[in-house]
Amino acid sequence: MILPCRNNSPLHDTSNHTMGQMGIRNTQVLFIDALCQSSHLDLLMGYHSAYQGPFLKTQNFILKSDGPLPYDQRHYIAIMAAARHNCTYLVNMQREAFLSPDVAGDKLWLQGLDCIPKKLRDLDEINKILAHRPWLITKEHIEKLTKGKNNWSLSEVVQAIVILAHFHALSSFVFGCGINTDMEEETNGTAVYSANGDSGVPAMKNGHTTVETIMQRMKNISEKRYNELTLEERARCFNTECNGGELLAARRSVPKSDLSQFITDPDFGYQDFSRRGVSEIPTFRIQDYSWEDHGYSLVNRLYNDVGELLNEKFKVAYNLTYYTMGSKTNVDTSMFRRAVWNYIQCIYGIRHDDYDYREVNELLDRDLKEYIKAVCCYPDRMTKEDYDNVMREFKYAEKVHVTIMILEARMQAELLYALRALMRYMT
Repeated sequence: MILPCRNNSPLHDTSNHTMGQMGIRNTQVLFIDALCQSSHLDLLMGYHSAYQGPFLKTQNFILKSDGPLPYDQRHYIAIMAAARHNCTYLVNMQREAFLSPDVAGDKLWLQGLDCIPKKLRDLDEINKILAHRPWLITKEHIEKLTKGKNNWSLSEVVQAIVILAHFHALSSFVFGCGINTDMEEETNGTAVYSANGDSGVPAMKNGHTTVETIMQRMKNISEKRYNELTLEERARCFNTECNGGELLAARRSVPKSDLSQFITDPDFGYQDFSRRGVSEIPTFRIQDYSWEDHGYSLVNRLYNDVGELLNEKFKVAYNLTYYTMGSKTNVDTSMFRRAVWNYIQCIYGIRHDDYDYREVNELLDRDLKEYIKAVCCYPDRMTKEDYDNVMREFKYAEKVHVTIMILEARMQAELLYALRALMRYMT
C-alpha cells in the first residue's frame, strides 16, 4: 500500500524495500529469541518481512545484546511498560523471559513494584509520563534519576527509555491488531482480527471514505489545488487536528487487569495535548528538535549502535511500499502514508511546519482518525468493531501496515520528548 515518501518528508529514503529483503531464517531466529516464540506476532509481522527484520534486530539488541543495564532489569522494565497499557500478552512474554535460565530474574520482583530495588522503582514516574503524556517529561525527571544514592548513568537512562518506548508502542500494535489474551483462553489460540486477504468486512457504508475517493483527493493535492498557507495558518490547522474531540474509546471503562502490582497512579492516562497549559508546554516543533538532526546522534552517543537500528526501523516503516491500495495497483499513496504518520505525531503535540495539515482531513476519514487515536492513547479499550469500522476496502496486510506506522510514529514521538529532556539536562 505505502510508497516511498516525498523528498521533503521527515524520513525520506529512496531505497525500494521488498518483502524478501531479509532472510526468512534469520528473521525467524531473531523473533524466537526476542519474543519467546510468539506465533501471532510472528504471523502479523510476517506480512511485512522487510519491516520484520529491522524490528527484530532492534528488539533483540535492546533486550539481549551489549548494553549498560543487566538483563533482568531490561525485561522487568519491559513488564513495567506493557503493564501501563494493561497488555497482559506482552507482560506474560516478558515475565517468561525474566524467569528463563538465561536471565534468572528474582521471582520476588514479580510481586510488584514494592518488591524491586529502589533504583528500578524510581523509573516508574518516567514510565507513566511517557506512556500517556510524554510532553510532560522535563530535564528535572532526568536529574532525579541521575542524582543521589541509587543514581542511574546517562547510558542506563537512555537504554531504559528506549525499552519503555518500544513496549508502550508495541502494546498499541498488539491491541490494534486484536491480539487478545482473554480470547486466547476461550479459543485455545490468540485471537487476531480477520486474517483473511481483505479486511473481512463488507464494502463501504454511509460515512466511510472509499479508496477511489482517497485516490482522487491525493490527485487533487498533487495538482496543488489548495491555496498555499502561511506558517501561522498551518499552525492553526495543526491546532484544529489536536482538538479532535472526545473518542468513544475514551468513554469506555478501563478493562479489568491483574497487572496493578506493576503500576502506580492507575487513573493517570492520556489527555488531549490541546488541554495542557499552553504557556507552560508549547507545541513541539520538529524543525527545532528532530530525530534525524538531534535524537539520532544523542541516542547513538550514549547507547552505541541503537540509533542505527532505530533509524532503519523508522525508515522502513515509513517508506514500505507495495504500490497498492485495496484492489488498486500502481498507486502512489505516499501522501496517505505521510498523513497517517503526521497525524499520529500531532496527537502527541508534534508539529511539522512544512506540512499542510488540511491533507489529514482530506485523506483520513473520521473513523480512521478515531481508530489511530484510540490505538495510540487507549489501546486496551479497543474492540473488534473499532477495527472493522476502518479501512474497509483495504487488504488485511495493509491494515497491519497502518498499525505498524502507529507503532513507529508513536515510539519516535516518545523518544523525541525524552531525548530532548535529556539534552536539556546535559547542556
